[in-house]
Amino acid sequence: MKKTLHAVTGAFGYSGKYIAKRLLDQGYEVITLTNSPDRANPFGGQVKPYPFNFYNTKELTRSLRGVSVLYNTYWVRFNHKRFKHADAVQNTGQLFQAAKEADVERIVHISITNPSENSLLEYFSGKARLERVLIDSGISHAILRPTVLFGKEDILINNIAWALRHLPVFGVFGSGEYRLQPIYVDDLAALAVEQGGKREDIIIDAIGPETFTYRELVYLIGETIGKKRPVVSVPPAVGYLAGWILGKCVGDIMITREEIKGLMADLLYTTSPAAGTTSLTNWIRDQADSLGRKYTSELGRRIDRTLEYQSN
Repeated sequence: MKKTLHAVTGAFGYSGKYIAKRLLDQGYEVITLTNSPDRANPFGGQVKPYPFNFYNTKELTRSLRGVSVLYNTYWVRFNHKRFKHADAVQNTGQLFQAAKEADVERIVHISITNPSENSLLEYFSGKARLERVLIDSGISHAILRPTVLFGKEDILINNIAWALRHLPVFGVFGSGEYRLQPIYVDDLAALAVEQGGKREDIIIDAIGPETFTYRELVYLIGETIGKKRPVVSVPPAVGYLAGWILGKCVGDIMITREEIKGLMADLLYTTSPAAGTTSLTNWIRDQADSLGRKYTSELGRRIDRTLEYQSN
């Protein structure tokens, strides 16, 4: 098969790595755009890294010359002195413009469920703005809207398990009855690559086959790893404070006020059909011995840009 050049943002990271692997397995030539060109390359040199060059749009455009499909996973989880949502929105807009100037045929963009430009939560309003920018660009596109990803390099599921292994009780914000529909990271990658081969403009809620309340998810993890703990309701402010203290202990930001508000507003739930097939219940059972043995740091990954993302 004649190779076609595809570009994946963050192919040395989490979801981008799974997309790149699937593309390589199908015989495509793959490059990556990244803020971490010196991070350990998990592909043995098969994927050539290029810096994002957000401040040099000519170089950014040059990096994308000859690319057929761009898979964009670039984003930031929360505001920090080193990175902000507003910067991610601006940078991604520049990426889309560079792709247009480079004649990229299609963009597969990873968004979030229930984005809204009117949202008071920057994560969701920023994602909505970028969807509009991509749609208005006129480039053929697929917008994938996952909720929570799970996989061996996961943060959320792993760190819930870590907390259950180390704490005598687990607090959920308010009732804990708000819902999540986690999708396996390789299911998302398969969907992204499938959509990369099409040219129809489409928006897909990329959710997994199971729906959990947050409370149910914590119970499931605790029971499966053999660390059943009392799960108690706490006021959101108290839960945030506890997460802040734990974060200080491990040198990370465990949870933000915006993430708590997004959870409690049921923004990680839709009524759409499942796009993934992998059961989180079964996956947790398969990973029970290792899940949560080590804490996974979001800040650690962003500060040290040389180490390969480690499997939990």
